[in-house]
Amino acid sequence: MTTGSAAADTGLLLIRVVGGLTMAAHGYQKFFSGGRIAGTGRWFDSMGMRPGRLHALAAASTELGAGILLALGLLTSIAGAAFVALMLVAGYTVHRANGFFSVKSGWEYNLILAVIGAGLGTAGAGRFSLDHLAGLDGVFSGLPGGLIAIAGGLLAGIGQLAVFYRPPAPEPA
Repeated sequence: MTTGSAAADTGLLLIRVVGGLTMAAHGYQKFFSGGRIAGTGRWFDSMGMRPGRLHALAAASTELGAGILLALGLLTSIAGAAFVALMLVAGYTVHRANGFFSVKSGWEYNLILAVIGAGLGTAGAGRFSLDHLAGLDGVFSGLPGGLIAIAGGLLAGIGQLAVFYRPPAPEPA
């Protein structure tokens, strides 16, 4: 083991844990804070993701599950694909019209989380992960992991938008 690889594995661990727990916290709050699933479902309906309650449950469950998987480094490229899909849908439906910067509710934050998922799906979870312990490093990293995370996430997100997104008609001026 070289110092560089230990440092890289530690860096991957930090990115996984912070990124994963951040995503999991978003799912947790949809279940247990504020308006909970009912309120989130009404909000999803209002933005055109119908049926709203179904999408609220799906989003909350996927955020919580993918966040935990990424933090643990388990099925990392699949968790990465979920990050890409979730952030594509959120960026397009909620933040796209607000520009790039998150200070104006733009899609900057969505891009960062999607790239964390895509990057970790490609790089792999590192030695300090359950993928490594289970011997799944080769399956969930490199070209196969990158394809799963990036192409899988894009296909899932675009598919969800194509099938379910029906934005409300603009109000007359």
